[in-house]
Amino acid sequence: MIDGSTMIDDEILAGIEAVLMVSDSAVSTADLASALGIDEDTVTSAIAALKADYDGDENRRQRGFEIRRVAGGFRIFSRGDYRDIVSDFLTTGQSAKLSQAALETLAVIAYRQPISRPRIAAIRGVSVDGVIRTLLLRGLIVEAGKEATTSALLYATTHQFLDVLGLDSLDDLPDIAPYLPEDSGVDEFGAETAEVLAQDESEMSRDDD
Repeated sequence: MIDGSTMIDDEILAGIEAVLMVSDSAVSTADLASALGIDEDTVTSAIAALKADYDGDENRRQRGFEIRRVAGGFRIFSRGDYRDIVSDFLTTGQSAKLSQAALETLAVIAYRQPISRPRIAAIRGVSVDGVIRTLLLRGLIVEAGKEATTSALLYATTHQFLDVLGLDSLDDLPDIAPYLPEDSGVDEFGAETAEVLAQDESEMSRDDD
């Protein structure tokens, strides 16, 4: 166990790096402190030291990676300046990318959450059953209760959504919400259609149970 009473040394810095390197999600200061056996203030100071080291100065080169605060914790990312290089390198795994339909649906949920499937379909103008299942499987959205009037399931984004996008909170989302259609657009779908969608969703939920 590292003695948190001593000044920050290479062992602490290396320990934090090691944890962040193997983690596939953001790590909180509390979890880092617990892993290294030090206090959270020391972790905070160590993170700041690592960030400064990675950013470089007149005596040290800038690294190709950086520490970012996301989803209430910290992760190591490739530096944004080299996004094009990394994108060109990652020519494999294209099938793992979300489709345009899934991205559009995810955007609607992110800015209108919690929101039901009928309302998402009304905003997008198409059925979203398949993409909803995809987003649930990817862990990017989660069921968040039911709509009071129709009992349709509501959906919201997850902690993993913030982590993947490199955001600390939903407040960091770009301000494009005013450009999305209002929820009242569900009326364009027709009350009967919206009711059928809500009923189908409730039946799907019971089948899953």
